[in-house]
Amino acid sequence: MSARFATPITFTGPWRSPAQMLDAQEYDGHASVHDEATAATLGLRGAPIEGPTHFSQFDPLAVARWGDAWFERGCISSHFLEMVVAGEQVQATLTTGDEPDLARIDARKPDGTAVLTGTASIGPEHPTTELDRRLASLREPGELFIVDRLHVGMAGPAGETAVVTHDDHNGDLYPFSLAQKLDRITEPHPWYTLEGGASSPWGRAVVPFEMISVLAMKAPSTFPVRGPSIGLFVDLEVRLLAGPVFVGHTYELRRRIVGLGQSRRTESSWIETLVVDPGTDVTVARVLLHSGVFKASYANYPPERLAT
Repeated sequence: MSARFATPITFTGPWRSPAQMLDAQEYDGHASVHDEATAATLGLRGAPIEGPTHFSQFDPLAVARWGDAWFERGCISSHFLEMVVAGEQVQATLTTGDEPDLARIDARKPDGTAVLTGTASIGPEHPTTELDRRLASLREPGELFIVDRLHVGMAGPAGETAVVTHDDHNGDLYPFSLAQKLDRITEPHPWYTLEGGASSPWGRAVVPFEMISVLAMKAPSTFPVRGPSIGLFVDLEVRLLAGPVFVGHTYELRRRIVGLGQSRRTESSWIETLVVDPGTDVTVARVLLHSGVFKASYANYPPERLAT
């Protein structure tokens, strides 16, 4: 049981400059929004850094609050507000509240622009998270033209597996290795490395929080989204249930659609991925991704339905 503070306490991290590592990302045979030229075609001011990169800045704050249990039962639940491009600085804060197992998280730029907001929590019984609340408040999406072939409850293929090793490239969606990520991660930790992991409480290297979503999504989705089209992360939650997630360990991935939506510029889907240890059938982690697809990036989108 976490101790209850009498008054809110804010843990504040240092200013960091997260690195862009998806400039070479490809899917469906084309570059992604993280490519400068592609971002420009969508009217963006630059190529956004991948959202999960910011999760590392919260890890020291969460460990200061809950200790090493963070790597076993921690949860980051984030709504992304503003993109960050290479060279920009970001500062993370974690603020306690009335619930001892729940805190608010925020990240901002030096001019005060909010980058993301959400919750951090500790299990095993996680309180209501930012994405729990957002998913529960979904309205009927109306007529859809890009994610129209999806439906809530649709499941991904059985038997899909994934592993994050230290040196292997993680594919076209994540064109870097864990070793390359650790060279540029904002908050390095010895337990992420093969050498330092041997001295961790679990005797093995652990996958950083920001790389758990890479494990869950390193294989392209097989859900039938119309394209070519270009997407981005709107919301992301990484929830550990029986962690840590270990480097070099193969996990089974069980996916399903849990929500659909749209905004003025995007259509979107909510995909839940359970990360399961195939040897024990224990669900180690749950990754919830709300991914939007730019309407204007799909050539067959009805022009009268595009935002002006």
